[in-house]
Amino acid sequence: MKKGKTSKIYGFKNSKVTYGTIDSFDLKSLYLNLQTWVEPIKESDNWNRIVLNLSRKIKHTIFNNINTNLFEKNFIVDLDLRSSGIVLNKKSFLNLEINFYLNEKNLDFKSNYIKENVKDITKKIIQENLSNNQYFTFTLTKKDNLI
Repeated sequence: MKKGKTSKIYGFKNSKVTYGTIDSFDLKSLYLNLQTWVEPIKESDNWNRIVLNLSRKIKHTIFNNINTNLFEKNFIVDLDLRSSGIVLNKKSFLNLEINFYLNEKNLDFKSNYIKENVKDITKKIIQENLSNNQYFTFTLTKKDNLI
């Protein structure tokens, strides 16, 4: 019997956002997955430091905006962006996965309460860390769709 579920969150023009769980019957944790393509705006000597700072800022954003009635203060952030391949005029794939642990029991995975809280956190992450980023532009696809 399949217990895991995923759901897409629409409304983000520069990233693909999904959330899910590995056990929807005994719902204890959720994961949020954000995928996008990044392209550097300017040159840097230490891309590794910039990627680490981006990860750190995302953690602060989540910590400051998490609904502690629904989620525990403990969460895991995994930002996957290969700093070794970042070059001007070349897009790189960014995958952000965040694991949340639930405080409340007996919640339905498909409830609007969960979906709205996950969507709110996603909006905050994008507003505070991805929009108007001084080092990167973010796009949904690798190739620009010219019409």
